Amino acid sequence: MNTRFVALPLALAAAFGLSACQTTSPEVTSGTVRYGDSKAVETVTNEFGSTDLQTIAETMSRSLLQSRPVTQSRTTPLVTIAEVKNKTSEYIDTRAITDTIRSQLLKSGAVRFAVDTNAMQNQTDELIRQNQTGLYKKSTSKKIGKMEGADFRVEGNITSIVKRTSDIKDVYYKFSLMLVNVESGVIEWADEKEIRKTSLR
Repeated sequence: MNTRFVALPLALAAAFGLSACQTTSPEVTSGTVRYGDSKAVETVTNEFGSTDLQTIAETMSRSLLQSRPVTQSRTTPLVTIAEVKNKTSEYIDTRAITDTIRSQLLKSGAVRFAVDTNAMQNQTDELIRQNQTGLYKKSTSKKIGKMEGADFRVEGNITSIVKRTSDIKDVYYKFSLMLVNVESGVIEWADEKEIRKTSLR
C-alpha cells in the first residue's frame, strides 16, 4: 500500500480535530461600533481631547524627569500631586492628566509618590480600621505615624483663550505645572505646554 495516501487523510483528520478544539470568543456587535487606535490623533472637535491629554502628559513627564531635583537627587524623590486647577470655560478632567503623568513617572523608577489629598481619606481610614476596630492581629496591623512625608508637591493649572469669528473658532490652551519643595516652599521646576486648535464653523 502507498503510505503517502494513507498519511494524507490522517494528517487532514488531525488538523481538523485540532481546529475543532480551538475556541474563539464570540463577538457581540451592533455593526456600528468598532475599536480605534487609542494613540491616534483625535480631531473630532477643537475642544480638549485625548490627544491633548496624551501630549501634555508625555511632555510634562519627560521635562520633570530631566529636571535637577530628579537627576541630582541622592535618593528617589517622594512626590505628591495637588489638584490641578481648571481655569478654562469647558469641563476638563484634570485628574486624568495628572494620573497619566504620575503613571509615566512611576514607570521610570526615578520618582516615588505619596498619596495625594484625594486619596488621604482612604489611607487614614485603612490605618484606623487596622488599629482601632479590633479586627486585625496587632502583629500585622500597620502602625499609625509611619507615613512618609513628601519631598515635593506637583501642582498647576490649565487655562484657555477662545476666539470666534463668523466662520472660524480658535482655541488656545496652556497647561502649567510646577514642582514645589514642601519643606522650603521653593519652586524647583516649572514647565508649560501650549496647544492651539482651529476649526471652521
